[in-house]
Amino acid sequence: MYLDTVQRKKKKVDKENLTGFALAFIPVMGFILFGLIPMILAVGMSFMNIRGFSFEGASFVGFDNFKNVVNDDLFWKSIVNTLYMSVSTFINIVLALLIAYLLTKNIKAKKVFRTIYFVPYVCSVVAVSLMWMWIFNNRFGVMNTIIKKLGGDPINWLNDPDWFIPVLIIMGVWSGTGYGIILYGAALTNVSNSLYEAAKVDGASTFKSFIHITVPAISPTTFFLLITGVIGALQEFARPQILSATGGPDNKGVTVVFYLYRRAFQYFEMGPASATAWLLALFILVLTVINFAVSKLWVNYDN
Repeated sequence: MYLDTVQRKKKKVDKENLTGFALAFIPVMGFILFGLIPMILAVGMSFMNIRGFSFEGASFVGFDNFKNVVNDDLFWKSIVNTLYMSVSTFINIVLALLIAYLLTKNIKAKKVFRTIYFVPYVCSVVAVSLMWMWIFNNRFGVMNTIIKKLGGDPINWLNDPDWFIPVLIIMGVWSGTGYGIILYGAALTNVSNSLYEAAKVDGASTFKSFIHITVPAISPTTFFLLITGVIGALQEFARPQILSATGGPDNKGVTVVFYLYRRAFQYFEMGPASATAWLLALFILVLTVINFAVSKLWVNYDN
């Protein structure tokens, strides 16, 4: 009887393990085929002279591709453009925190507001970008129509180098704030009310309670949003490419990934494109390590 029970349990465990392996096999194979193998190929291509998408006639050139990219002024401009556009990440965090905090108060239709704020985040990037193209259209756009009604001169938003990136920042804030609101909303509900009550007894104002209790308590969420937001911002590509396939006025829309895309799929220079990809990966790695190191000074996990 005991042996039968043990055998049944063993068969059940074996069946569960087999099911687990089967479920894990699909994503693992997906990573190997579409992640690991391209990554290994990119390492090899970054040290080779390759024309087109075939290794036929390829030759080893050492670090020449990296030198080619680093000596290209447009590459450094793409870094500046990318960092400028990433300003939207920090604006998102501030706005998301303020709105989420206000939504914790006793106001009507809080769920409706959360839904309205979150909808832009799940919308198609292409559809949203096309919508904003019409909003900022020089002749028929809503923005210029409002400016004209107020007596101002219309702005050539998408063809003016000074305005192209601010337009992208506005788009990023509009579409990305909702995600932070949802996360902050969850984090704020976990802050102990006893802390606020104690602060109130001590005579602390609402603003001081927010600064000294709320902000430290939700700092892990802020750190998460900062890390993921910066990484996502450094990989910006779709929106500037949709707004201007040529890179925008004075190449203001050329991000690092856009630069990589041009060299790979317009100029068919896979070597420099692969080198660019690894330089971007290294840049992201360095910033992430710095963020984790600095986070020890301000992220509080005790609450």
